[in-house]
Amino acid sequence: MKQDATYIRWFADIRNEDVGQVGGKNASLGEMYSELTPKGVKIPDGFAVTAGGYWHVLDAAGILDDLKETLAGLDRSDVADLAQRGRRARDLILSAGIPDDLWGEIKAAYDMLCDEYGPDADVAVRSSATAEDLPTASFAGQQETYLNVRGYQALREAYIKCLASLFTDRAIAYRIDNHFDHFRVALSVGVMKMVRSDLAASGVIFTLDTDTGFRDVVLITGSYGLGEMIVQGAVNPDEFYVFKPTFRKGYRAIVRKNLGGKRVKLIYGLGGAKEVTRRVDVPEADQKRFCIADDDVLTLAGYALTIEDHYSAKAGKPVPMDIEWAKDGETGEVFIVQARPETVQSQKAGDVLETYHLDERGTVLAAGKSIGDAIAAGKARIITDVSRLPEFRPGEVLVSDTTTPDWEPVMKTAAAIVTNRGGRTSHAAIVSRELGIPAVVGTGDATEKVPTGREVTVSCAEGEEGFVYDRALPFHVERIRLSDLRRPKTAVMMNLGNPDAAFGLAMVPNDGIGLARMEFIISSYIKVHPMALVHPERVTDEAVRRLIADLTYGYPNGEEYFVERLAEGAGTIAAAFYPNPVVVRMSDFKTNEYASLLGGTYFEPEEANPMLGFRGASRYYDERYREGFSLECRAMKRVREEMGLVNLIIMIPFCRRVEEAKQVIEELGKNGLRRGENGLSVYQMCEIPNNVVQIDAFSDYFDGFSIGSNDLTQLTLGIDRDSAVVGGAFDERDPGVKRMVAMAVEGCRRNGRHSGLCGEAPSTYPEFADFLVEQGIDSISVEPDAILKITLRVAEVEERLRSAKRMAPLAR
Repeated sequence: MKQDATYIRWFADIRNEDVGQVGGKNASLGEMYSELTPKGVKIPDGFAVTAGGYWHVLDAAGILDDLKETLAGLDRSDVADLAQRGRRARDLILSAGIPDDLWGEIKAAYDMLCDEYGPDADVAVRSSATAEDLPTASFAGQQETYLNVRGYQALREAYIKCLASLFTDRAIAYRIDNHFDHFRVALSVGVMKMVRSDLAASGVIFTLDTDTGFRDVVLITGSYGLGEMIVQGAVNPDEFYVFKPTFRKGYRAIVRKNLGGKRVKLIYGLGGAKEVTRRVDVPEADQKRFCIADDDVLTLAGYALTIEDHYSAKAGKPVPMDIEWAKDGETGEVFIVQARPETVQSQKAGDVLETYHLDERGTVLAAGKSIGDAIAAGKARIITDVSRLPEFRPGEVLVSDTTTPDWEPVMKTAAAIVTNRGGRTSHAAIVSRELGIPAVVGTGDATEKVPTGREVTVSCAEGEEGFVYDRALPFHVERIRLSDLRRPKTAVMMNLGNPDAAFGLAMVPNDGIGLARMEFIISSYIKVHPMALVHPERVTDEAVRRLIADLTYGYPNGEEYFVERLAEGAGTIAAAFYPNPVVVRMSDFKTNEYASLLGGTYFEPEEANPMLGFRGASRYYDERYREGFSLECRAMKRVREEMGLVNLIIMIPFCRRVEEAKQVIEELGKNGLRRGENGLSVYQMCEIPNNVVQIDAFSDYFDGFSIGSNDLTQLTLGIDRDSAVVGGAFDERDPGVKRMVAMAVEGCRRNGRHSGLCGEAPSTYPEFADFLVEQGIDSISVEPDAILKITLRVAEVEERLRSAKRMAPLAR
């Protein structure tokens, strides 16, 4: 023990069990300092002035009865009365003074901190409320904290102000709302060495994803300066996600980084008691950089897991943690300055089947094909072209002629999507399914019949036809819990491109990702044509060059920007569904879609029919795109080898010939991705009739095949699936298409290769799902909104087949 004192407890002598004397905040600091410092977690030293000190102040000044009288009969709803009484209570404490024996102990403890850290040490003085007979009560955020406190006089003032803050208006109201007796709650005060984060950065850590409750990540937020700016919500902080399972294996598993605005920061004042801290603007160059380096992120993740493991072991169950951290700008070290169990996570029920019901029908403004089975309402907004996208507001219904990949960032914020053109496999349909929002496509005239600003209801809950109704109509959602859902033998997987949705969707029962669309990540998170990043000198438009420069600011070069952003997008999806397989399809933009990316027009030819042109595998070994494909490969290699996400499987789209398969596999090898090495599997999209006819030969180069029902139907029937003229004849249930699918599944089985299907057919036509199970396919991958229904359907079909097999007569 550092000193023999009545009212002082050093962090080294405090444990969680001392919460009654020192409050939750100080008990947690003591627990970590004493138990986790030996395990490498850095925590500044300090001491707690116990709750006994608070009672001693009140007794010595004889103000307890006055305080009780001040608060007697308080009406919580009378704001003016509350403010007046609170001010009176605080004044009583502020004028009480500190008894000599108590101040002597505080002063002696501060002197010992100065011996440890240097004369006139700067400290944080933090309130830590406690109710001795209510050890689980939380008083977080109710009382005051004072930063950059130096010297005896400033410490004395900060201590008494902390005691007075027990009677702030919000603290009084909080106790009334929670039925706590004001005079059974006391205040301990923590005094700890400041971390000079005013010269660096600080933030908050959660050992789960706070939006979804996903447990396998550490979420670190950070901003420049002292931590009060984040706590107050005054800044938009940087975010870093570290994947726990592979981080524990030694990988640098930062799967995602989001750059925040960080426009202001709190730093030390210029001197004097009047201004101990001050708020200043952050230089624009610093706003565009992450506030800490990757090494700091990984150090903090290690601290967080050590803390979570410790608290979980003590509780005998998993305990996600809410942690505060600070980086010292003088020493470069990172410290933990607070930790508590996380208590406000949103628990998303992933095992619930939702069915939407429209309670009232209205005037139909437009009708088309329904995508998904949800209902949404909002104000309509007609967008005629890309230049009008900035007009769109989150929560509106997007109405357009059609959509392309460069619209996706706005589509993510829409309540619903309505298009004039397109079918069930159009871009608008595919993306809306992934996002889980309703869409009505192929209406023919929505941009004429649905005016901007009109409140509308988009219903996809009435079968294959979807409707846009006038007015916001009432509807309800029926939810069925599937906690006991039995997994079928056939793997039921998801199609997904949006990393933002990955952690939430991972909570839904699934067997992995059968199709992760790289195009979504490139158009939403990168936005620049990869070749424009490899050869920026070929982009001559100054406006485009400036946009690219803004996006890539803070990265070593454009190539690293592409690789890191793509790796983070794919890595987030691979982490969310780990250890289940995640099949990432290499880029399959068509030339007109590539051209819409920043700088794309300088590298893409104009084609009369891009659907059948320079796309998929043919690009990867061609000099016009080989360097771009190399960037894609570097990103996938980073996900597997640096993040440790070896569940990522690579898939090659639109590979026309066996010779082309050989060339692509060689190109992958040149970029460090070799089949079999580190467990790498490479699949092929089976979407061209030649893939089916020559599946034995293609099997020499691929470990599995995923039937792309959209393109396979299009090319088997000779139909442009986006054509308004003949698109109605597009039908995966055609006997010829089903024969192709059956041949592909049988070919996979014959060659010992994985067989799967990723397309809309199983969710649109339940009987098609039955057909796939009957053929013995290994996996079916559908959009997220259909996975629970398809899982139930597949399980029923498998049971029917088993029953039929049991009832079959024995051979004679």
